[in-house]
Amino acid sequence: MRSLRISMVRIGVDIGGTFTDAVCLDERTGLTYMSKVPTTPQDLTVGFMNSLHRVSSRSRTQPTDISYLVHGTTVATNALLEHHGSKTALITTRGFRDAIEIGTQLRPKLYDTFQTKPPPVVPRYLRFEVTERVGSKGQVVRPLVESEVLAIIPQLRTLGVNAVAICLLYSFLNSDHERRIGEIIRSNLPDVHISLSSEICPEFREYWRFSTTAVNASVAPLVAGYLASVEKRLSDLKVEAILLVMQSNGGTYTFESAKTKPVYMIESGPAAGAIAAQAYGEDTKNGNLISFDMGGTTAKAGLIKEGIPQLVSEYEVGGSAHGRLSGSGYPIKAPTIDLAEVGTGGGSIAWIDMGGELKVGPISAGAEPGPVCYGKGGTEPTVTDANIILGRTSANYFLGGEMKIDAKKAEESIRTRIADPLGVDLYEAAFGIVRVANSNMSRAIRLVSTQRGYDLRDFVILAFGGAGPVHAGELAEELEMREIIVPPLPGALSAEGLLMTDVRHDFATTYLKPLSTIELGKLDEEYDRLDKKATEVLKHEHIPDMNIRILRSVDMRYSGQAYEINIPTLNRKLSPKDLDKLRAKFNEAHEMKYGHASAQEPVEFVNLRVTGVGILRKLQRKPIKRTHKPKAVKEKRRVFFASTEHFETCRVYERSSLGSGCRIRGPAVIEQVDSTTLVSPNDVCTVDQFGNLILDHSL
Repeated sequence: MRSLRISMVRIGVDIGGTFTDAVCLDERTGLTYMSKVPTTPQDLTVGFMNSLHRVSSRSRTQPTDISYLVHGTTVATNALLEHHGSKTALITTRGFRDAIEIGTQLRPKLYDTFQTKPPPVVPRYLRFEVTERVGSKGQVVRPLVESEVLAIIPQLRTLGVNAVAICLLYSFLNSDHERRIGEIIRSNLPDVHISLSSEICPEFREYWRFSTTAVNASVAPLVAGYLASVEKRLSDLKVEAILLVMQSNGGTYTFESAKTKPVYMIESGPAAGAIAAQAYGEDTKNGNLISFDMGGTTAKAGLIKEGIPQLVSEYEVGGSAHGRLSGSGYPIKAPTIDLAEVGTGGGSIAWIDMGGELKVGPISAGAEPGPVCYGKGGTEPTVTDANIILGRTSANYFLGGEMKIDAKKAEESIRTRIADPLGVDLYEAAFGIVRVANSNMSRAIRLVSTQRGYDLRDFVILAFGGAGPVHAGELAEELEMREIIVPPLPGALSAEGLLMTDVRHDFATTYLKPLSTIELGKLDEEYDRLDKKATEVLKHEHIPDMNIRILRSVDMRYSGQAYEINIPTLNRKLSPKDLDKLRAKFNEAHEMKYGHASAQEPVEFVNLRVTGVGILRKLQRKPIKRTHKPKAVKEKRRVFFASTEHFETCRVYERSSLGSGCRIRGPAVIEQVDSTTLVSPNDVCTVDQFGNLILDHSL
């Protein structure tokens, strides 16, 4: 990583399922620029560079002016979802070859005897065993037989393996055998990527550790190749910027780190949106937020409590409920912003099942061919097509008029594939698609709120994504939420969020001990060891000492439980009183999460966690010009609203003409290049000092 220098131009590029967004902050002028171009699934670097060129042109930025570039990408996620990972082998302790396939008893449908698990990341013929054994205290029970490792190498070469996951029992306590196997393979197969479980996920629970390491190994060659391609294209342009990648935990890390540990960037883009929502919550003095991101392929919801995005330490990719632990996907144990995701976006396809019921998603038209109205060959009706027909999105002002929309094709598709088979008219069918989509998305919001013990009436929706502000009002009404915030660049908020993050690295170690038996001196030694690792990594990435922050926490549980709760702790040597306070905090958190707690039950530590944060300069938002009245209405349009279930004649405003203090009573439509905001008939929209739209349901 190049040394941090005074930023001149900072750019965030986020690749989504339909569009690739870029946001450019020119610190010389304080101006922010945005671009939105179609994603290029066949070669994501093409869309990346197209977006970079577009935003650079708009801001008149020269390549040498760019000092800081942050990237959010779905390349690792797509590889998992599409089962296109690299050919990966697994080396493990003798007798545990099938642990990664046996998994756990967790199943998406408990009584469905016909359900099948996803294919293992590493097929059985690529899983190898070696003689060795480390005990539960970290002691060597049986030495590693190195000749067996050497015998595996010709097989790896013959099979054409380009990644190896090394996962041994209790390696999180003693990693000597894993490291030695890694050394032997590297010396014989230098071009093969190697992932050690003791480096990727040094925690107990073999299946989770094996799965996380195997996923990392599977996507690492693809991610490394992709990032290398991006680096080369940027180098050819003479860009000498600091290059960072967004992590799932809401922080960033260098391209160098991302190439070796890509499992930490699986939820790259969605996490950036949650970080941006947190920042806008601070601006609007709202600490309790639901971040609602509706893009082209999915909708994502996250919860921000008292200004802090909620994190989980484990989640699932590629299952029936992305992010949720259902047993239908690939489990990953890594700190991640808690997001619920459903396959409902603007490009989600509407269809009728065998029982005659209308469904929306999870299949998406994606970027190619896209919704029918794009005129790129799509034939299946989508949510975007329904919004065009209902007048909720303008056919003449899509992407500010840059993209031509064929409303007639959208009408024909919905009529022939949805309306006629259901025996309803065109508009009823289109509204049905919107209602089903809203139902899907409200379920995602409830997953991160009411199912976590929170009352949604205490929260405000921050809506973004190209389609988020179109649907947010109806969701707020259904969920009994009183207020909606729409930031100035909702369609590119995830790209903007990339410029609001810090460098972050997480480290953990299993420390399974009853609270009553903890020796404070040894506990402090373990934390100091993790602190040192975090500090060393940040210094290697040229973060100044004054910008380094170390955060400590601990996973705790009642003795005998199979799940833990993470509790923040002090960054200093703990005292007996501090342990008592930790126990009290754990009881409070357990009561909040599960509805009960027991002060008499013995409590134990499970994992110690340390987060190293490198503080970076943040994007600063400036107040906009104040005006009490909106400028002239640009047009009037008939728009279908769910609250009245019929068309209303609406005033349509250009958002760029609205100054601070403007107040608009619904029904109304506010348009901008990257999104459209619907103001329902009973709502009032006010523009705040930073240009945010505040929609109030309570008036």
